Amino acid sequence: MRKFLISKAALLGCAFLSAPAIAAMLAGVEQSYVDDGVAPGDDFDAYANGGWRKTAEIPADRSSVGVSYDVFLKAEKRNAEIIQGAGAARPAAGTDPRRIADYYAAFVDTAGIERRGLAPIAPDLAAIASIRDKAALATMLGATMRADTDPINATNFSTENLFGLFVSQDLARPSVTIPYLMQGGLGLPDRDYYLSDKPDMAELRTAYRAYVERLLTLADIGDAAARAERIVALETKIAAAHADIESSQDAHKVQNWKRRDFASKAPGLDWSRYWQAASLGDQQDFGVWQPAAISKLAGLVGSEPLQSWQDWLAFHTINQASAALPKAVDDAHFDFYGKTLNGTPTQLSRERRAIAAVNANLGDAVGRIYADRFFPASSKAEIETMVKNIVGAFDKRVAALDWMAPSTKAEARRKLQVLKVGVGYPSQWRDYRALEVRADDPLGNIRRAQMFEYRHQLAKIGKPVDRGEWWMTPQTVNAINLPLQNALNFPAAILESPYFDARFDAAANYGAIGSIIGHEISHSFDNLGADFDSNGRLHNWWTAADLKRFEQAGAALSAQYDAYEALPGLNLKGQQELGENIADVAGLTAAYEAYHASLGGKPAPVINGLTGDQRFFLAFAQGWRTKMRDKALRARIATDVHAPAMWRVQTVRNLDAWYPAYQVKPGQKLYLDEKSRVKVW
Repeated sequence: MRKFLISKAALLGCAFLSAPAIAAMLAGVEQSYVDDGVAPGDDFDAYANGGWRKTAEIPADRSSVGVSYDVFLKAEKRNAEIIQGAGAARPAAGTDPRRIADYYAAFVDTAGIERRGLAPIAPDLAAIASIRDKAALATMLGATMRADTDPINATNFSTENLFGLFVSQDLARPSVTIPYLMQGGLGLPDRDYYLSDKPDMAELRTAYRAYVERLLTLADIGDAAARAERIVALETKIAAAHADIESSQDAHKVQNWKRRDFASKAPGLDWSRYWQAASLGDQQDFGVWQPAAISKLAGLVGSEPLQSWQDWLAFHTINQASAALPKAVDDAHFDFYGKTLNGTPTQLSRERRAIAAVNANLGDAVGRIYADRFFPASSKAEIETMVKNIVGAFDKRVAALDWMAPSTKAEARRKLQVLKVGVGYPSQWRDYRALEVRADDPLGNIRRAQMFEYRHQLAKIGKPVDRGEWWMTPQTVNAINLPLQNALNFPAAILESPYFDARFDAAANYGAIGSIIGHEISHSFDNLGADFDSNGRLHNWWTAADLKRFEQAGAALSAQYDAYEALPGLNLKGQQELGENIADVAGLTAAYEAYHASLGGKPAPVINGLTGDQRFFLAFAQGWRTKMRDKALRARIATDVHAPAMWRVQTVRNLDAWYPAYQVKPGQKLYLDEKSRVKVW
């Protein structure tokens, strides 16, 4: 092991480094980030990252900073090279490089945006003002629906439109693709922002109402104060109708409705007009993700005054278009959503926002170039080997479970056998030839891109499921588990140092990217993934005793995270975050066992005074290195299904091997006796 790494390092030019520098690089961890004044057994995050956190500064245009941001900056620089380079090359019309260049040019042309003023949204506002009855309202609501929610893959439950659409396979019939209707309609992140009696939430509601009025005023809409009152009052009723985040994660609550069912089960909305306007006039089968909420929202369409809905539509039309409207509107949007909600002092530069916008709407066009330039075949091969090893470790662990019945165990192992893993980039790329992009129409580009995506999703309905479909672009610094497809995506951009580096010792790679790989594999067996069988069908494949054991372990983990106090009086939400926390525990365990298997029975080298196990756990902890603004932390806890990074590090307390590695003793804050350590798998 050591001989291989040293010789490989020499080939990469490391022979010119000093011996201590080579050792530091091989270790794959930053010992300068460690705070030796903190006992690992009291707070492993503060120990592993405290030295860094003391001096780290959050950029003015960020709500947080950390390792993911460091890797993101590398990807962003490459994306800028691709996107800005496309414009400099003067590509031919009708090509992807031209679409990239024109989208970017339109977004950064602030002089053109100022010159056009509010004209781009004037036809929309006029159409809203001309609505004369609830039938016309239904048509308008249907025409604005987009494929902008994803409850399974991205756990995205939010849309400003009244309803969102998600297209995927039928939960009970994996070979059939259907559309799922989801709740929406809010300008604040979640229902609790409207309904909570906590003082900080009340302050945000007051600020939101003021923002709504300000935006309407900037758009030259009269009687802005009264309209803002009506809008917030309507959204408060919408929020009261919503299912909460915990309930929305429960796929068992999804119902299948026929088109004819909507009139009786969700009266108040002219569904025939709605579906026709949404280009779903002939669709008969639907999944309804939050059925009670959908019924109540339809009821509000029928019961609330038409004027309130017109005001609501006008505001959200402006709000969603703010990035392509004059600076006063754009700044007002950031002042509320960036500064007030998340505590971020300064907005990103227009150029950086343009790069993000191009990636969001021409992701595969950029990603194809990114993968070709920046993701070598050697990295793909090494990650695929790591994935194979970690899947093998997980399978071995399942096979050895003495509490699990043979039938449950067999299906769990089948899921691993047919797991489809994508590394780096997809095998098929999106075709953008039908997407019109103009260098003088930034708002039109945004809307045409949204409609392009909507039509792409609608086109999948009724067709066989593509288990190889990717839901992330190669230039995305993230990874994803796709429960319905029983598949994983590991984009090229996350497979970078310090998450992964071919020069690093195995302990660091398995602790960092290995734990991420293990995490995504383990999502197939978390409290949601465990509900789906090897074919992606939602049904109970567990024996009663096995399921009880699994749920007890989940409850213990939920209670563990409930006990963490992030800010005075603000604790984490263990049940809301349970799926991610299960994946953290199980994934870290699988990565640790795969690391030891990779040693081939040989002892791990000691590097810079650190044993293999110490480097493994330290690399894991430093892979979550983060510093976050308090407002952003509050927002994260309120709306996210992931625990904040600082507490994800504390996952180590559930692994037996961590205790001897860092000499953790009874009486220390993270110490758990063996019976209290949660082992879900």
